[in-house]
Parts: sequence; structure tokens; C-alpha cells
Amino acid sequence: MVSHRKIEKINVAQIGTRHGHATSVLITLLNNPLVSLKGLYEPNLEIRKSLRSKKDYPWDHINFFDSEDELYREDIVAVASEGANEESLQQTFDLLQNNKHVFYDKPAGENFSLFKKCVELAGKKNLRLQLGYMFRNHPGFMLIDEIVKAERIGKIFSIRAHMSTNIEEQMRRQISVHRGGIFFDLAGHMLDQIVHLIGKPKHITSFIRKDITDTPNFFDNTLCVFEYSDCLASIDIASGEPSPMARRFEVYGTKGSLIMEPFEPAQTVRINIPKENPNELYIPLRDKPRYVDGFDNFIRSVKGEITPERTLKHELDVQETLLKAVELI
Repeated sequence: MVSHRKIEKINVAQIGTRHGHATSVLITLLNNPLVSLKGLYEPNLEIRKSLRSKKDYPWDHINFFDSEDELYREDIVAVASEGANEESLQQTFDLLQNNKHVFYDKPAGENFSLFKKCVELAGKKNLRLQLGYMFRNHPGFMLIDEIVKAERIGKIFSIRAHMSTNIEEQMRRQISVHRGGIFFDLAGHMLDQIVHLIGKPKHITSFIRKDITDTPNFFDNTLCVFEYSDCLASIDIASGEPSPMARRFEVYGTKGSLIMEPFEPAQTVRINIPKENPNELYIPLRDKPRYVDGFDNFIRSVKGEITPERTLKHELDVQETLLKAVELI
């Protein structure tokens, strides 16, 4: 029997368009059956005028707000925070102060004290604050998490992550205002996974270099090593790797290992657990859109249907680890 029960939608808005994921998140909002998109506010007037004049999708489907106050209307329940990293932390704090649930695209700015206030506000007001780390619902990372948590590969002693990219001058200049360069911009994705698996590190050694591009003050070749009492983890990220990038995530334990390459687009996870199987296994993965499940789960948690995928403490731990890696705290 087909159910004709009407889906209860939640009123959502978006602030900002300068984040690298902003357009993809906006399209996700438009296509999510749980969402009624009420509008978009872009603080930069010139950018707002330019986007409003566009006749292509998704911009021709958007109601543009001309005032930030429209985001704080009583009927709007949640807001996607998609401004540039230099502006989005304050915007997120203001949204929480005005009692909005926030999907906040990574990373959580440079001001750790202000981000802690965001977390405290969310906890005090019982608001959802979810960072937009897009691999939380990635089938490969979910499989790795399941195997590690089941202790099938034993005690973890090493994790290695490689997540390089190739970006144009405009985005390099936008990121260059942040200490840590490309590491600041992308490493949170991998730290989200590593901290989820093994917690916060005890010590960090960072190599934040400029070896590839001519963009002023943009650090483009980076490696950070995270030390634990019984484990080492490392993340290396560069901004000039030719496409397709060999994005790779490896976990080594005393009973076996897990290697995923590439993880974007998702292809396979190599599983080597000799006591379970004398031969290595290659598990095929179905590549999925990066934002759809994450935002769907955010909305479902706002509605009280599920618990959040990560705790507020986890969001705080990831940001603290990132800022320590680029020596901002």
C-alpha cells in the first residue's frame, strides 16, 4: 500500500556563497524533501547582485534576502552557514544567538574561543550545530569505522591520510588569509575521521610549507604528524596534485590493515585480516553524493528523529586539533 502521508518540511535558509561547498549545499537544500528553502542571504552586495542576475540553476530558483535579519525570522528553523572561512564563524555564532540550528561548513574559523562559545550556546539552547564534514556518510569511511570499532584489525598503531587537491588562483587567494593554507582548509575532513576513531593526539609536529604556487602567503605543501601514547597518525595535503588525485586513507592494526584508495570518488577498500581470511579482500564501494546524507541526517536530528552523528565535544576536539596543527593555539 502506498502511503499518502504528507512529509513535514522544515523551513531552512542559507547564509553565504563564498565557501567552496556553498553551491553544492544550496542544491542539496533545494532537492531535500524534508526542506522548504526560504531564502539565501549573501552579505556581499556585489556578489548578491551578480548571483541574482543569473538565469541558470540553482540561482534561478533562489529567493534572495536583502537583510541578515530575514534569517532570524521566527518561521526559519535552521540555517546552512556557507560563507568564506574568514566570515562564517561570526555568522554561525549570530545564528545560534538567534536560536537557529546550524549546519556549519568546515572548518570552524581561527578563533577557538569564539567557536567554544558557539558550542556552549548550542548545548545550552539545545540547538543542533553540525560541521559539514562531507565524508561522515561515505560508505568506505563507514566500513572502516565499523571494522575498527569491532576490533577486527586489533590495536591501531598507525593511520595515514592523503588528501591533496588542485585549486585555482582565486580560491588560493581566499584561503591564503589563513595560517596553514591548504592544510587549514582541508585537513579537518581527515581529522574528523581520525579523532572519531582514536581521539585527540597528545603531540603534533607540523610541516607547513610553500613549494608549488606563486600565490602570496599561501602554504601549499603540508604534512602533520599526530602522536598518541601508542599510535602515530599523519595527514599530508598539497594544493598542486594533478587530477585525478590519489586520495588515500590507511589504517594499520596488530591484526590487519585497511586501505582505501581513492576515497574520492569511492572505489574500493582493501581489507587484510589474515586470521579471518588468508587472502586480501577488495570491497567495492558505491560512490555517493557527498552532502545529501549528511544534511538529511542534520534535518532529521533537528526534528528529533535521530541523535546527531557526532557530539558537540567531538566537533570541538576536531577544531582544537586542527588549530594546534597550524599553530593558531
